[in-house]
Amino acid sequence: MPKRKPRILTVKSAVYLSPNMIRVTFAGPELEGFPLNQEGANCKLVLPREGESRSDFEAYFAPDGPDEKVHPVRTYTVRAYRSDTLELDIDFVAHGDSGPATRWAQQAKPGAFLGFFGPSQKKIKEFYADWYLVAADLSAMPVAEAVLEQMPQNAKGIAVFEVPSEEDIREIQVPEKFSVHWLIQEDPHVASSAQFDFIASMEWPAGVVQTCIAGESSVIRELRGYLNNTRQVPRKDTYISGYWKIGIVEDEHQKMKRAEEAA
Repeated sequence: MPKRKPRILTVKSAVYLSPNMIRVTFAGPELEGFPLNQEGANCKLVLPREGESRSDFEAYFAPDGPDEKVHPVRTYTVRAYRSDTLELDIDFVAHGDSGPATRWAQQAKPGAFLGFFGPSQKKIKEFYADWYLVAADLSAMPVAEAVLEQMPQNAKGIAVFEVPSEEDIREIQVPEKFSVHWLIQEDPHVASSAQFDFIASMEWPAGVVQTCIAGESSVIRELRGYLNNTRQVPRKDTYISGYWKIGIVEDEHQKMKRAEEAA
């Protein structure tokens, strides 16, 4: 199989939306022909090595480049694409320098670059429910916000967001009939039951519910069991996904997810 070459994207700006969230905006002709209306879809980011030049990075993906995989690849979410200005937004959690994507985003300046594969398909393609349940930690805020922005304006529902600090609470776009609840979990690397406790104790509206729920895997496992077993929500109506797991890097987490899905 020929080597796949990513789009090489160039940073236009990087701004902190809150103390723990960075929005990186990419711009340039490389975004010509980017698929429209894919906000909320996954993408793969190929990160340059420390000190690597753009020419060396691009040379790696040439047909005669090395076969070994030497660049970290991480899964992120398309937050917004503006075809008129050829701009793409991707939000990064800023949680220290423990991961290559976080380190890259915290250092990103205009002119910085990375590789981009994707996007995949959106998580929720149609909205038909009587009400909606959206829940996310900081890692899943981009997909949750994108889904909320795509909902009909008369949609009813409940959104639950778990963030590390009150300073991470910010105004987001939601349909008028949504109630939004913020939960504070100061240390995201300690298992939290806050989202599960909130959802399990809340008043459950009548009618068909669709969900958009994502975050730390142990939280997701508990919420999936509650939705499927206690509330008997059909699987076709639930998007619920573990985006990361405490103490495990993404490569290991992806292998774990594939094994669980195959079991």
